[in-house]
Formats: sequence, structure tokens, C-alpha cells
Amino acid sequence: MRNSIFFLLAVICSSAFAETRLPAVFSDGMIVQRDTQIAVWGRDEPGQRVSVRAGWGERATTRADVNGRWRLMLDTPGAGGPFMLTVKGSSRVERRDVLVGEVWFASGQSNMDMRVRGNTNQPIIGSNEAVLNAGNNRIRLFTAERQYSEEPMDDMVGAWQVAAPASVKEFSAVGWFFAEKIGKLVDVPVGIISSAWGGSNVESWIDADTLSAYGHLAFWEATKGQPERRTPSLMYNGMLHPFLGYGIRGVIWYQGESNRSRPDEYLVLFPAMVASWREQWGIGDFPFYYAQIAPKDWEGGNSAFLREAQLHSMSAGPNMGMAVTLDVGECDQIHPAEKRTVADRLAYWALARDYGFDAIGFSGPVYREMEVTAEGKAVLRFDHAPRGLSSFGRELAGFEIAGQDRVFHPAQAAIAAREVTVSVWSEQVPEPVAVRYAFEDCPPASLYNTEGLPASSFRTDDWPE
Repeated sequence: MRNSIFFLLAVICSSAFAETRLPAVFSDGMIVQRDTQIAVWGRDEPGQRVSVRAGWGERATTRADVNGRWRLMLDTPGAGGPFMLTVKGSSRVERRDVLVGEVWFASGQSNMDMRVRGNTNQPIIGSNEAVLNAGNNRIRLFTAERQYSEEPMDDMVGAWQVAAPASVKEFSAVGWFFAEKIGKLVDVPVGIISSAWGGSNVESWIDADTLSAYGHLAFWEATKGQPERRTPSLMYNGMLHPFLGYGIRGVIWYQGESNRSRPDEYLVLFPAMVASWREQWGIGDFPFYYAQIAPKDWEGGNSAFLREAQLHSMSAGPNMGMAVTLDVGECDQIHPAEKRTVADRLAYWALARDYGFDAIGFSGPVYREMEVTAEGKAVLRFDHAPRGLSSFGRELAGFEIAGQDRVFHPAQAAIAAREVTVSVWSEQVPEPVAVRYAFEDCPPASLYNTEGLPASSFRTDDWPE
């Protein structure tokens, strides 16, 4: 009899505590990606039947597996809402005020994490006006609180918030300005998820299996004594893995400063990270647009090599684009104040490539090829300059030229009157072999296309550093 009572109490307690649980990203006020099929997932009792009904008319049913995990797919309509999302399992869970629109994932290190309010003694230009005019019920913000783990995590701390002065003030500046522009021009609800950690390197955002496959390093041994944000896979496990599968349009990324001393590795690891995220997200080759690191005077090394690795990464996979920041850097500051410009340039890629705004420029000039004339001038040609090049009234600066001796000398440069070319020359180099532009830590930016977008640092040679 006593054993029966204990058994009955155990059953009652088990039933009382059985519940259906959703990750934090499925909270009230969330935005789900439109015109696609989204994943919805959570936890429940093993074997429990779980049904999900969406207010736009879709429903699906599944059962929790032996570990209590369940996952199912729902079709989404065009932009609209608000809707309710109802989940029934061991208990009933309702998510209200759900909008359908465009969702972007914003990640990287401190320049992505930097809030609209700015940092102490580090302002964001236009922040006060941005906060003042932030009220917008059709833009929703999700900030993932910092967490790291040696194993992939399934959830995080955070919740969707409606864009308002208080919430925008504490949100990623690049993320907010990007979402604001997309929302205004595409005229749909926009959800922006910020999951970033200052000082993190690219290795920390890559899963262990991918790192091992590239033979980059012995997973834990290579980084003993490093902080968590620079330990392989810890950011991936804590800050990325919980979101994998959530319906998104694409990713915006701002990172690279912590890898500036290892540009050759970055050129391998960054595209590998993008490819692994896409594979694990399971929604195809979604757009991945990233900001090049801005000029700054660093101690030791030349960060232009990292900018070059980022430039070359654009051709390492499909649907990748880079926003050049050569003209918004601050030589004494790692966090440039001009975050709206960075966000605008990221948004140009999305607007032109993903939303049909094909009349706009979205990339600065990209060096294509060089030829040397009989007069000893190096003539450079560029892509992404359909109506030519400009210095906007300033003298072209930052060009260097070298001959067979590989010694670079300051050079003169001029934009051809009726061609998309720049001629570069120096009396000290009568037979040029190579040209470099803005190839130092904190150079001036002087070369643009006529859409006002700057060229990246570049070089025509591949000589060792």
C-alpha cells in the first residue's frame, strides 16, 4: 500500500511538472520570416504529441523524441500580423503579437555589439536623433545575452522587444540602422537578432567539427589561457547554436579586428564559418553581408592584410558581399562613430540583391586587372564602377608603386577622363610591376565610384608580408 502511494505521488508530481517549453527566441512579439517554411521547436515529455497552430492558418503535429526534443515545420504567408502561435503538448503555450516579415541575424564582435547609445567616451553619430525617432511597432529587436559553453547549447536568455526609444538605445547600432532602412524601403515588418561579443575571434564562432576538418588547430590545447571570447567554438556553442534553424533572410556580420595578425588563416576560416553556418541552418545559401574592418593605427603588423583577406572572401562563396569602411575609420579608435554609414552600406547589398532595388550601387570599386603602358604607367581597371570613378574633388592619395626590386615608392595617380581606369606612376619606378592602394593601417580613402562607395585597400601583387 505504501509503495502504491509513493508511486501515485510520483505520477502526480511528474504530471504536475510536465510542460511544453519553447526557446527564448519564440517569445511574444517575435517576427518570423515571410514566404517560406520555418522551423518551430522545443522540449516536452518524451513521446508527447505536440501540435502547433499559427494564426495565419497553418498547423502541424509531431511527437517529442526519446530526449524530449521536438521540431516541426510551418509554411508562412506574405508579410502581416499580428498573429497568435499556439503550441499544445503536455501544456498549452501561446505566443502573441507575432508578425510575419523579414528577419536578419546580426553577429560579430564589438563593432556589431556597440549599442545605439555608444560606449563611455565613444559616441555614435546621430544617436540622440535615432533614439528620439525610434518608435516603430513593425520593427522587433532580440538581443542575446552573453553566454558561452564547451558544448552546443539549445537556448539562450533574451526576448523580442518592440522598437521604442528605450529598447533601441540598448540595441546594436549597426543592427538597428540596418533594420530601420530595410523596414522603411521594403515596407514590411523587420526582426533583427543581435548575437555578438566584443573581442571575439572568428575561431570562437566556428563549431569544433568544422575546425577539425580544416586542421586549423588542436581544439582546446591551442588556446589555453585565452579568454572565452577567443577560445575556439565557445561563441558558436553559446551564441549561435541556439538560433540554428530559426527562419531568417540572411546575416550581417562585423568582425575581424581580433584576427588582424593572422590574415592568411582568416581567408580560410571566415569562408569556412559562413559555409558551416549555412549548412547547419538548413535553409540554403542565405545572404551573408559583412563589414570590412575600419582603418586604425595598430601596434605591430599591418591590418591591410586582414582587409585584403576580407576583400577576397567575397569570391569564396555565393551571396556574399562586403561593406567597405575605409573612409569612416578613426586612427586612434577601434569603434568608429559613424555606424549608420556602415549599416547603410550593408543594407545596399540586401536592397539590391534581395529586394529588387537594382538601380542602386551596392559595392565600391573592386580592382580587376593591371596593364603597364610603354610610358611606364600602371593602368588599373575596376569592377563595380558602371559610371566611372571619382575622388570627389580631392587629390588621389595612398597609391604606391614598385618595380622588380619590390621596393614601393609613393606614386601619383589620376582617373582617366572617359574610362573606368586609374593610371599610377612614379619617376623612381620606370618599369612598374606592382601597385598598392591604401595598404597600411590607417590610410586615407580617396577612390570611389560615382555612387559614392569607396574602394577597399588592395594590391596587385601577392608578395609575402
